[in-house]
Formats: sequence, structure tokens, C-alpha cells
Amino acid sequence: MKNPKIIFMGTPDFAVPVLEMLINNYQVSMVVTQPDKKVGRKQTLTPSPIKELAQKHKIEVFQPEKIRVDYEPILKVKPDLIITCAYGQIIPSAVLDCPTIACFNVHASLLPKYRGGAPIHKALINGEKETGITIMYMDVGMDTGDMVAKQTIPIEESDNVGLLHEKLSQIGANLLKETLPSILKGTNKREKQKDEEATYAYNIKREEEHLDFSKKGLELMNQIRGLNPWPTANFYLEDLEYKALEAEFVPKNQKETGKIVDVTKTAIGISCADGILYITKLKPFGKKVMFSKDFLNGLKKEKILNQKVK
Repeated sequence: MKNPKIIFMGTPDFAVPVLEMLINNYQVSMVVTQPDKKVGRKQTLTPSPIKELAQKHKIEVFQPEKIRVDYEPILKVKPDLIITCAYGQIIPSAVLDCPTIACFNVHASLLPKYRGGAPIHKALINGEKETGITIMYMDVGMDTGDMVAKQTIPIEESDNVGLLHEKLSQIGANLLKETLPSILKGTNKREKQKDEEATYAYNIKREEEHLDFSKKGLELMNQIRGLNPWPTANFYLEDLEYKALEAEFVPKNQKETGKIVDVTKTAIGISCADGILYITKLKPFGKKVMFSKDFLNGLKKEKILNQKVK
């Protein structure tokens, strides 16, 4: 098929390189994205990054509140392909069945590991050594469809959610570009997932953001980078929330955890199960993100030394 009619479904920045690739190489007839959201203190109604890109290229945009009941405009397009990437809603079978070829998803994990909405976060939090992109057929399950293509990359110690997000979003676009010709020719591979090997990456809950200093240092390091720059890990000092964005860990025997045991010129050292976690970048309550050295500048260390954090 030379000129397939494509509908793209996606919402955040992660999906932008995929849509850009499709616009540059194919005919995108419609873009489906989440409704505009109120953002910031002024609650300004703001379109998704995908909507902004679609409007720039004068592509029709459809924004159903609930796609499971509002999907008729999609069926009227009569697409050959539907491509999804981080759309954000469960797609009903009526939509999955409407393309002449199929629906495909660009997923940010090596399926069947980390099915769900937060695969990048959970891979980092769990200390995985590698991750990647999977191109898969869509079905009514959550990321359960047959796999078409995969690409693996190592997770570096310096990676956080933001950095890994950027890497994988571009890899997703490139892998889809490589894979689409075989899909259109009907020569693509199709591999069933092993459900018994599946793990899940549900969206991050508020309680998962909190740092529990009774845990080991490596676990806390992974949690911090697995939540940086969003939604960010947190702890409480004097009942005020502090967000921790970067840290270093020094192994050491500890009798008491969750206590500020060291304050240097550049970091706040909090005792954990097997050492000291030095917070080097943070966001104090009501202030902007800053390096700890700037927060500590002019602050007498006795003010916080030996205090318990929650």
C-alpha cells in the first residue's frame, strides 16, 4: 500500500517524534489526543504537544473526553492504519477493528515487561539495566498484543526519567519508520507475548513519590532518578515538603534512619538503611528547583543537623 490513510493517537511530548516521522513520510488524516487541560496557577487551558503539532500541519484534531463512547469521527475516516503512542485512554474494540490493516502501538518497554502507563519510571525505580521500545499490535488488553519489532538500549547510571524519555521517544520514531514498510507489505513478523513473564507499570501514585529512609541507598537512588523530573520524589522536614531530584550515596553502618546526620557545603546527608544519602539537588517548599549548595548558602547547618525527616 503506497498511500495508507493513517490516524495517529497520542498526547505527551514522548509521542511528538513519532507523529513528526509520520507527517514527514505518510498521509496523516486525523490526530486523536486528550482534551486540553488547565495548567499553572492561572489554570490556563492548554493543548497537548500532539495537538499543537497537528494544528501546525493543519491536520484534523479529535479530542474525545471518553473515547469508549465517543469515537464515531474516527470510524468516518475509514483509516488503513491507526498508530498510537502514549495516548492515555483505553481504546474500544470498535476503534481497534476499524482500520483495514490494524492498530499498532509504540510502547516504551521491552514487552511483556512493564505493561501499562509508566514503563520508563518503573524500569528506573526497579533498577533495570536495560529497556527499549516495542512495536506491537493493539488488542483489547493492556499492552497484550502481538509484538512486531523491538529495540533494546542500556540504562546508564546517569539516566533519569527525563533523559531516558528523550532517548526512547526518538528510538520509537526510528523503529516505527523502519517497521512500517513491512507492515504495509504484509511481511512483518508477529510474535505472541509470554503472559507468564508479564510485569506491570501502572501510573505513579502519590504515595510512591515518598522516600522511605528505612530502605537501602541504592533503592532510594533509583527512586529519585525514576521520578526526576516528574513527578519527583519527596520527603518532609519540619512538616514542609522537599522534593529530591539528585543524590549521591555513601555506604556506612547506621543505627538510626531518616535523620540528617551530615551537612556539607553541597549536600544534605540523610541516614538510610545502609549508609548516607546525600541530597545534592532539591526543591524546597514554595521555592524553585536548586542545587543544595545554594539552599545551604547562608544557612547554619546546626539548624537542620540531627533533625528527623519524614
